[in-house]
Amino acid sequence: MRDHDIERLFAEHSQRLYAFVAYRTGDPSVAEEIVGDTFERVVRTRRRFDRSKGSEQSWIYAIALNLLTDHQRRAGVERRALDSAAHAAGRDANDPLTRVADRDQLLRALERLEPDLREVLALRFGADLRLKDIARVTGRPLSTIHERLQRGLRRLQAELERDGALVPRAVRSRHGR
Repeated sequence: MRDHDIERLFAEHSQRLYAFVAYRTGDPSVAEEIVGDTFERVVRTRRRFDRSKGSEQSWIYAIALNLLTDHQRRAGVERRALDSAAHAAGRDANDPLTRVADRDQLLRALERLEPDLREVLALRFGADLRLKDIARVTGRPLSTIHERLQRGLRRLQAELERDGALVPRAVRSRHGR
């Protein structure tokens, strides 16, 4: 697949793909991001495209669906953490200002964690996987996953406390068990 093929694919599919993703997410800016990421991945993986396995359109939409699923998982993690934090504080989890402030604090704290700790936390709380499933997905021993989860929750709690943020109950007490 050559550069002019990528340009043709973008011209043929970007608007309909955007409409599809915007419909699914309800957020035009998220749709723009996912469409951009989709075509970035098309460029990076174009050598692997095999016409005998399906159409270009199917390939592009499969990439977009995977990115959309990833986005929804991340959004689910944020939503559950914020709802838990708001509930623990006796605040309205649906208050937009509360949600924005809490989400920003949580995201800043998560960004300061090592990638392996963020990954385990995302799989545990975002994908709602059990520890043995996380071990299977990552190819790591169960003991390593358990240790990373515990260390990640301790570090996340410390980061949130350092920022003066509300610490979600799951982080503070149960450590995700």
